[in-house]
Amino acid sequence: IIREQMNESEVLGLIRKFLKAGVMENGVKQKTEEGTPQGGPLSPLLANIYLDKFDKELEQRGLRFVRYADDCIIFTKSEKAAHRVMASVISWLKRKLFLTASAEKTRVVRPTKGKYLGFTFWKGSDGWKCRPHDDSKKRLKEKIRSVTVRRKAAAIPLAVTFTRINQIIRGWINYYRIGAMSMWLKETFGPWMRHRVRVVILKQWKHRGTIFTNLWKLNGRISHPFPKSYVFAQSMTHCGWYRLGNNEVVNMILNPHILSLKRKDRPGLVDPWKDYSCA
Repeated sequence: IIREQMNESEVLGLIRKFLKAGVMENGVKQKTEEGTPQGGPLSPLLANIYLDKFDKELEQRGLRFVRYADDCIIFTKSEKAAHRVMASVISWLKRKLFLTASAEKTRVVRPTKGKYLGFTFWKGSDGWKCRPHDDSKKRLKEKIRSVTVRRKAAAIPLAVTFTRINQIIRGWINYYRIGAMSMWLKETFGPWMRHRVRVVILKQWKHRGTIFTNLWKLNGRISHPFPKSYVFAQSMTHCGWYRLGNNEVVNMILNPHILSLKRKDRPGLVDPWKDYSCA
């Protein structure tokens, strides 16, 4: 297919070497008899070139579809039509392009139950919209959880932890920004993430006396400061770190604004909801 448009021996030779280079599986080199090495930088480009004929076939049939590299979703009006189109498309791919559709990923689902490139779909009053799939949200929380493990995070500077959290959140939001997720970021994920960060901070302060001293210093920065006796009582409680990080005093003093302040070499902690809303 490439030769039809560009018959240059140097370029074709490089592509041929790429396809025949083999892959490493568990430290052992394996020959590649067909297809392109998964994860290679040239694979998506070759997939787009090869599947251009697939796009033309779907357009000729008058089907509505979206394709990104080798991931494709086709929209139909009914479940019966979906099964018919799926059987026809799978047969065409095998006969014309010698490709076998993935048995795990190829299925008929309703838009609200489907998953495409990390997104799922929902219908609002003004039409269909997309949002991050629950699996995508779960993976984000797993990444933040791995960074904020108390035993590990308390042993390294907050600057390192904050920087890593900011990188994860900004990268995730930049990818899923077109999806609707404002309420989830504001009421669910944001408070959960900051709670874990507060627990790490308290763990680094370690002693109850140090916790009281630092909270009392920050108490003057909030709009409605707590009485000194109340801050002392809440700091000296014998509850565990996780519960301590969610009591009223710690929650209000180590608020999103305080955590977002930059200090020396430590960046401010990003607010997921504000980062998403400011776009």
